[in-house]
Amino acid sequence: MTELPLVLLHAFPLDARMWDAVREPLASHLRVITPDQRGLGRSPLPESDREPSLEDAARDVVALLDRLELDRVVLGGCSMGGYLAMAVLRLAPERVGGLVLIDTKATPDTPEAAQTRLDVAVRVEEEGTAGWLFEANLPNLLAASTREQRPELVETVRKIIESQPPAGISWTALALRTRPDSLDLLRDAGVPALVVVGEEDPITPVAAASAMVEVMDGATLVVLPDAGHLTPLEDPAGVVEAILSWYPATHEKTHEK
Repeated sequence: MTELPLVLLHAFPLDARMWDAVREPLASHLRVITPDQRGLGRSPLPESDREPSLEDAARDVVALLDRLELDRVVLGGCSMGGYLAMAVLRLAPERVGGLVLIDTKATPDTPEAAQTRLDVAVRVEEEGTAGWLFEANLPNLLAASTREQRPELVETVRKIIESQPPAGISWTALALRTRPDSLDLLRDAGVPALVVVGEEDPITPVAAASAMVEVMDGATLVVLPDAGHLTPLEDPAGVVEAILSWYPATHEKTHEK
C-alpha cells in the first residue's frame, strides 16, 4: 500500500462504530484508522479546566498520528468528524495530505443551533441520554425512507447514541457550538478533497457540500440518493465507491510535490 493512510472521524452523537460497514471494504485497499473522539465510545474524557473546544479534540488526533508514527494522512470525517478534520487542518496542516468531508459543512453554528447545543449539554448532564437524545436527533440523522423501511438500522443508531457517556456528549456539544467558519481554511488548503453528501441530508444539505467544493480547487462532489445525514450507515457501498474512486488523486498529488 503506497497511498496515505485514511483516518475517519465519526459524527455526533455517535462513535467509531458508525464506520463498521465501510471499514472492511476500505481496509482491503487502504490502511484505515477510525478513532473515537474524546469522551465518546471507548475514549475517555480527559480532566480539564479548559472550556470545551474542538482544538483540544484536534490535538488528540495529532497525538494519535504521532503515536502511530504517521507524518501525513488523508483525513476524513462525517458531520462533527468533518468539523474536527477542519480543526486538525487549522492546527497542523502539514499532517493533512487530503480531505474526505462527508455530510458536513464549513460554516459555524447559527445562534439558534448554538443555543440548541447548549440545551443538549445541560439536559444530558441532568437526565443522561436514554429516552430523548436519540428521538431528538433521529429526524435529522436518517432519511425518511431509511426510518420507514430499515428498522434494524434505526435500532443500530439508537444503541450507539444511547451508549454514549453523558459527560462526553455534554463536552462535545459545548465544543461544537464555538467552532469558527472554515471556508477560507478550505480555500487555502491546497490538498485533494472529496465531498460526499446524502441527497436528503437536512442538516448539512447538498448546498452546503457544494459551497465547500466551490472554494477547493479540483474538489470532487458525490451526492448519494435516498440517503440522509449518515451516509456511511445508510449507503456504505456508495461511500466506499466514492472514496476508492477518488483516492488515487491523493497519491498522484502527493508524488507531484
